[in-house]
Amino acid sequence: MSHTAAPVPVFQLMADELAERQASSLYRNRRVIDSPQGARVQLNGREVLNFCSNDYLGLANHPAIVAAAQQGAAEWGVGSGAAHLVTGHFTPQHTLEERLAALSGKPAAILVSTGFMANLAVIPALLGRGDAVFADKLNHASLNDACQLARADFKRFAHNDVAQLERLLSESTSKRKLIAVDAVFSMDGDIAPLAEMLALAEKYDALLYIDDAHGFGVLGDGRGTLAELGIDSPRIIYMATLGKGAGVAGAYIAAEQVVIDYLINTARAYIYTTAAPPLLACALHASLDIIEQDVERRARLQRHIATFRAALADAPCELLPSSTAIQPIIVKDNATALALSQALLDADILVAAIRPPTVPTPRLRVTLSAAHSDADVKLLCREIRRVLAAQG
Repeated sequence: MSHTAAPVPVFQLMADELAERQASSLYRNRRVIDSPQGARVQLNGREVLNFCSNDYLGLANHPAIVAAAQQGAAEWGVGSGAAHLVTGHFTPQHTLEERLAALSGKPAAILVSTGFMANLAVIPALLGRGDAVFADKLNHASLNDACQLARADFKRFAHNDVAQLERLLSESTSKRKLIAVDAVFSMDGDIAPLAEMLALAEKYDALLYIDDAHGFGVLGDGRGTLAELGIDSPRIIYMATLGKGAGVAGAYIAAEQVVIDYLINTARAYIYTTAAPPLLACALHASLDIIEQDVERRARLQRHIATFRAALADAPCELLPSSTAIQPIIVKDNATALALSQALLDADILVAAIRPPTVPTPRLRVTLSAAHSDADVKLLCREIRRVLAAQG
């Protein structure tokens, strides 16, 4: 017997909130891509130049990595079947952890399914009530969520403000203290003052947790931001994702052996989840081979960054001081960000409009890749200047 269901009030509340988001140019939609990741992708039946991807080295569809994944699937299957602590920890994963630890200059490492999960694993495992965590206000949402989940005293300091961080540390009476920060900020593209933060960690007996999602594979000859800056300490707990510069998926945490052992025993987001398929570890071994050997990819990316910044230095827009593949263009409001993104898409160029609450100020977020050609980047710059001029 059928009947008409009564309206559910909570659904109307959701609908009202979504309508408010649409009115404020804050509504989010997904794009469906009909091709592998690359400098060019198929979108709605046409080819567009892709300046949205975090595939900084152009490895996401590299034939050697694809072949390694295929061979990994043939040898190890497509599912891990269990958590790492049960029967889900395979030889290619174990050897990958050893390789990533060595690459990061740390005694040990563990793999985690995503960078978001890595942050949720580490911070709540290391901190609890009565402890304190100190975080940059522009940290990634996953770091913020992890800090809140830890139930520690959560102190935020202004972006890259080392003086404020020191004041907060000096005022803290917590027994355990941790500084949590992005290495490369995902929406501004700048690099945290990690050497100064490490000095404060040493001074105030704190740990330093570094999320290097956007530096690994790209900076420091591929070893990441710590290598780029030439810093190291047992106090550093290092996390990097493997779906951006490395082109595959997942993340890893590298630290002192006692820290990794502690996380294996206490980190809920690591313990209570099915491990990633071992075929991904096979693909990542191939990715690391390319990262270590193909230095031209990083050199080409650096040329693209220099070209982009030089071409738009006198354009009627605000560039942020980024030396990385992330190049934001600040605009006056959400509607302008959407209009500029759509104007570029009309010219077959895909650039994301990023709006609050993801960022405090609306912007276009251009991401450059070694997969782009010099001509691609020059075309992007010409079209950005054109659409900016048309917007007035």
